[in-house]
Amino acid sequence: MPLISSAYEPPYRIFRNGDASTLYAALLRKIKNVRQQRERLELSDGDFMDLDWTYCGKQTQTCIIVFHGLEGHAGRPYILGTAKIFSESGCDCCAPNYRSCSGEANRLFSSYHSGRTEDVQAVIEHVLSKGQYQNIILKGFSLGGNLVLKYTGENQFPHELKATIAISAPVDLEGCMYQLHKPRNFVYSTDFLLTLKQKLRNKQPDYPDRISENEIRKIKTLKAYDDYYTARANGFASALDYYQKSSSRRLLQEIRIPVLLINSANDPFLSESCYPREEAGKTENLFLEIPRYGGHVGFIDRNNVYYNEKRSVGFLREKGILLSTK
Repeated sequence: MPLISSAYEPPYRIFRNGDASTLYAALLRKIKNVRQQRERLELSDGDFMDLDWTYCGKQTQTCIIVFHGLEGHAGRPYILGTAKIFSESGCDCCAPNYRSCSGEANRLFSSYHSGRTEDVQAVIEHVLSKGQYQNIILKGFSLGGNLVLKYTGENQFPHELKATIAISAPVDLEGCMYQLHKPRNFVYSTDFLLTLKQKLRNKQPDYPDRISENEIRKIKTLKAYDDYYTARANGFASALDYYQKSSSRRLLQEIRIPVLLINSANDPFLSESCYPREEAGKTENLFLEIPRYGGHVGFIDRNNVYYNEKRSVGFLREKGILLSTK
């Protein structure tokens, strides 16, 4: 499927700026009247994930599972906005908090990462174990977008999974890393790094032989963090090995169900390698949309319903994936 055109135009001129839309959506957007109920999912390796559910209030066979971004959580505005529009469309919404992202430290030395698709599988299996859902939809933002695309491209999912949607997805993790390291993105990368390093410090008392305060202080970049912790904790040879094996771009041509990928042209986080035009042209299942505007997860639109939310519902209707309100 070739690149598809986008109808998105921000309602105010200021949001044509990628940084303005990124920061407004992340820091100032508020979502009201969304109720979440928390459930703890015990994982087979002894760890856990907390799942935040939003129910549509009616009997439904459709559940959308929504995955957040780096150092996010299920209470972020982009998750709540998705939960609201899908519950209004007759779907239940399950929003997992990654390991260590629900306000409580996880139990193991390792944590979440951009390619940990076994955790996606565990959540899907748990949702299906309820015996209610015949239609599963995945949606991921940023890191979560790469995660759900990688999972879908691995093609080892249950038949109930009908479609996947990814928003602002860094499908080439190495390229994204270099983009975030550019001087213009210093504020973003520093903010991520501060929270990641604090989580290492929180783990240090339990793993004094594996985590050193002196080594933490030496970590000055996201790549250095991934070399020191992410790769080592998850069996990768290095940060670059982690990026290569966890990037979803290499699997996009293997996808066998409808997938919508929306990456804005002015996303400050994404490198040119995160726009897989060639892959979209070689498969009938990948629908790549590159709006001129939107920043990173910042598709601001009127009435506080963002473009990616309306477009996600529309895409699923176009593909005949019913969102029953009965």
